[in-house]
Amino acid sequence: MPQLPPGDPVPRDGALPASALGSMREETFSLYLHVPFCSVRCGYCDFNTYTLTELGDETGASLDTWVDGVAAELDLAVRVLTADGGALPVVDTVFVGGGTPSLLGAEDLGRALEVVRERFAVAEDLEVTTEANPDQVDEEFAWGLAEAGYTRMSVGMQSAVPHVLATLDRTHDPANVERAVEAGRAAGLAVSVDLIHGTPGESLVDWRASVEAAIALRPDHVSAYALTIEEGTALHRRVARGELPEPDEDDQADKYELADDLLGAAGYGWYEVSNWARTEAGRCRHNEHYWDGGHWWGVGPGAHSHVGGVRFWNVKHPRAWAQRLSTGVTPAAAREVLTAEQVTEERVMLGIRRREGLALDDVPAEGRGAVAALIGDGLLEGVPAVRDRRLVLTRRGRLLADLVMGRLLGL
Repeated sequence: MPQLPPGDPVPRDGALPASALGSMREETFSLYLHVPFCSVRCGYCDFNTYTLTELGDETGASLDTWVDGVAAELDLAVRVLTADGGALPVVDTVFVGGGTPSLLGAEDLGRALEVVRERFAVAEDLEVTTEANPDQVDEEFAWGLAEAGYTRMSVGMQSAVPHVLATLDRTHDPANVERAVEAGRAAGLAVSVDLIHGTPGESLVDWRASVEAAIALRPDHVSAYALTIEEGTALHRRVARGELPEPDEDDQADKYELADDLLGAAGYGWYEVSNWARTEAGRCRHNEHYWDGGHWWGVGPGAHSHVGGVRFWNVKHPRAWAQRLSTGVTPAAAREVLTAEQVTEERVMLGIRRREGLALDDVPAEGRGAVAALIGDGLLEGVPAVRDRRLVLTRRGRLLADLVMGRLLGL
């Protein structure tokens, strides 16, 4: 599990600079709620998660007390965000991630959304998403989410092939993915499914089967990510011991192109390098908010926030998070004020990955000279994108997005 990055100290009350609060109010605002609990830890995952047996039933470190901790951190957020006497921002999206949020059940997930509404004004078209393990989704769960005000459910499918799931240490029954998607749709929720390609031992035939299985479910949204072997994970240790091969970049590129072909033929359009939606309304507005450099408060152990050019992150362990909140002290471990160079770098890095592309005016002077060559190399679209002063990746460019980003930054 990765360590938190170094940063500057945070005042005990979590206070932010007045300049950050002022700029925050000019735009929409989002909340991310992190659920750190899992039944088992998947071998590829390096997220800030803990199994229930690891944590026991201590205050702040159990399913029963998580919502209370969320309420306490939101109370602190309200104090911090209104410290200058200004109004609270209107919340446009809420995303509950993890971990395994569905372990909480629909009732507690509903309580979490209720405490949000008690403290913040929310947009009329509020988007509320939760991630869910397909084994924990049935009609009662899905209807409970919808009645509580959730609008989207993201189902962790990963693969339709049993041996691939076993390599990833995923324990869900592949047959339950269909049940989960159907339950979500019947309850009126928009449904997304998540896939991972490039797992050691996964053939191109296996990957085709997974993508076709996902398409057959007719979800509103599909995310497909290339597997990365993160240091410190069980999968990393297996690769290091030679038990499994490292993912092959050419194989992952072939699988990306196959997914794009299959999804495109089924009516899904890419709107970010790893994300496809059946309609414009099916896009995940919460993630788009991140990619736009928006403002959000991350609630929960290890959650990261960005408010008015200040990024801060919470202590990782649920017990430490709860203890700080119980004494009125911010759970933030450290923070940084973004420099103009960092803002530019992130705008390029995130903007170039989107279908709408990156505004040419957002490219720093040292990178503009690379634009013509990137078009010539077939990595950026030419006319009419250039006429609109937008830089848009071709499909080949999507496969080499990091290279394109580096050249645009003059690296």
